Amino acid sequence: MPELLLELLSEEIPARMQARAAEDLKRLVTDKLKEAGLTFTRAESYVTPRRLALVVDGLPDKQPDQTEERKGPRVGSPDQAIQGFLKSAGLASLDQCEKRMVGKAEFWFARTTKAGQVIHRAIVPAIDHALTQLPWQKSMRWGNTTVRWVRPFQNLLATVDGDPVAVEFALVESIETIEHPTEENTRRANNLTFGHRFRAPDAFEVANFADYKAKLRERFVILDAAERREIIKREAENLAAAEGLRLRDDPGLLDEVAGLVEWPVARIGSIDAAFMSVPPEVLITSMRAHQRYFTLETAEGKLAPRFVVVANTPGDDDGKAIVAGNERVLRARLSDAKFFWDQDRKVKLEDRVPGLKARIFHAKLGSVADKVERVQALAAELARHVPGADVDRVRSAALLAKADLTSGMVGEFPELQGVMGRYYALAEGEKPDVADAIKEHYAPLGPNDRCPKAPVSVAVALADKLDTLVGFFSIDEKPTGSKDPFALRRAALGIIRIILENGLRVPLRSVASSKVAGDLLAFFADRLKVALREQGVRHDLIDAVFALGGEDDLVRLVARVRALEAFLKTEDGANLLVAYRRASNIVAIEEKKDGASHDGAVDEAALAAPEEIALARALKDARPTTESALASEDFAAAMRALAATRGAVDAFFDKVTVNDPDAKLRANRLRLLSEIRRTLGRVADFSKIEG
Repeated sequence: MPELLLELLSEEIPARMQARAAEDLKRLVTDKLKEAGLTFTRAESYVTPRRLALVVDGLPDKQPDQTEERKGPRVGSPDQAIQGFLKSAGLASLDQCEKRMVGKAEFWFARTTKAGQVIHRAIVPAIDHALTQLPWQKSMRWGNTTVRWVRPFQNLLATVDGDPVAVEFALVESIETIEHPTEENTRRANNLTFGHRFRAPDAFEVANFADYKAKLRERFVILDAAERREIIKREAENLAAAEGLRLRDDPGLLDEVAGLVEWPVARIGSIDAAFMSVPPEVLITSMRAHQRYFTLETAEGKLAPRFVVVANTPGDDDGKAIVAGNERVLRARLSDAKFFWDQDRKVKLEDRVPGLKARIFHAKLGSVADKVERVQALAAELARHVPGADVDRVRSAALLAKADLTSGMVGEFPELQGVMGRYYALAEGEKPDVADAIKEHYAPLGPNDRCPKAPVSVAVALADKLDTLVGFFSIDEKPTGSKDPFALRRAALGIIRIILENGLRVPLRSVASSKVAGDLLAFFADRLKVALREQGVRHDLIDAVFALGGEDDLVRLVARVRALEAFLKTEDGANLLVAYRRASNIVAIEEKKDGASHDGAVDEAALAAPEEIALARALKDARPTTESALASEDFAAAMRALAATRGAVDAFFDKVTVNDPDAKLRANRLRLLSEIRRTLGRVADFSKIEG
């Protein structure tokens, strides 16, 4: 069965765009093939730094015939309308049409069959669509072409079983290696491609995908990114093991480097001993961000004075020149880093704080220095709710937390903010917990980041994030839809994680500005739903607890939600939920009918049936136990107290008629139903619970 092979060759595609582009190419082509009725058995996309490739196998020899049905004018319409219809349908006479009743009238219908195109022609629209619609994050124009592509386009290979397809695209830039270049063959698809830019730059023909992949490998191009990743990882680990070291795990860097080379060759180099006194985070960041080097560690987990560089060619001298060149470049990079390290330590962190006045946090919220002042005050207040937090140390850490933003090192490597502040604080003889809080007050930065645990770190991290939320809510810069430019959702999730993972009893309403407390608590509720949903907790249970109002202690709230979740999984819980709804519905209907509330106290003397007497007693007995359990935050005990009423509730609904002809008896029974609702409502708002 026919096989489509497509390759889009260009200058180097940025590594961060490659995987998405390969998936987009496959999606765009295959979606159009399906629209055209073209089935296939396999579609796989590949990407290297210079090429996007797609193979679609198991295509039919031709497109299926397409039948089109067209409704015409009513039978008996004027000849002009009939002739216009026949012409538009491509028919000669009404003998080729059929009559059909539509409602009470009879109309002419035409059925035409369009023969399917051979596969070579049928796939052209799909390729054209992909070439023009591929959604690059950034694109460019070059030369005098109007076409946009991620980088200058060089060649378009598009074949079916080795035969070029009639597709045209941008005028290419580097086609000189084709034997007879002309404007024509620079615009039309061909069956040619090119090997490694330096080791095999000449054009060659390919017959099919297997031939294409094999010939590329012969010419120093490994098409599969996963294979390139595996080669890099294996070679780097082997080089490290040969020296008694281990490769530092860095999946993101591994993905990126696999997108930078077509023929990966790992080499090991050395870091000058003079630079090993610089903090390891600085060395790692410099090597990773600037040079894309892999770092190595000792068996104890310390940074080793060695690195792995991945070249795009083995070199002509077993890689010696490659290693020497990279060591020379790294030496210059690390010299800058060591200079910053040495210079920054000449200024104390506390002396850097005034410099934060020149840094704007937000136009409406003042400078970073203003934020530091707010965080310092808030952190001192929060310290009262963090066991073991020394207020003086909390204030010191909050004061110094942002000071390293004015350092040369953080200016060069912004991702080291906090990290460098810790090192500078320790070098100045600051208390270790204060120094750690400077580093950890940004945490957690995401779901996979560790939460701070030390008391001083916890207080400052909470204050920093809470100040950000209160500040932006107060100037009405709240997240909307998918837009969250100030990462407020992440800040809220960070606060939730810090509180819950440390079991902190923080009254959020009292530490937030009264102006935004309501909106902020609602925002926390939404974020808490997200956090708990990932743990399998139903969002409606959170709503049921939040609906009680006034709850701003997240630990207590989650404990209540967990107890409610466990209770509803029991038979008693499920049946009481049904009873609550039944009681609520009856009371609501009768209150609407009567135009009056039935929330008053039950008249015990007016109770007649044994079942309603038993229910009133059960509810009365459950009330003190429930309230005592809630006061002591023993939510499981509160649920058990409610469960004890189940038998009386079931018996009441089985035996007692609420809408008794006796108006006094009816009103008293409606008040008893209201008491069911009120008793259960002390634990949660059961009306919010779904299912």
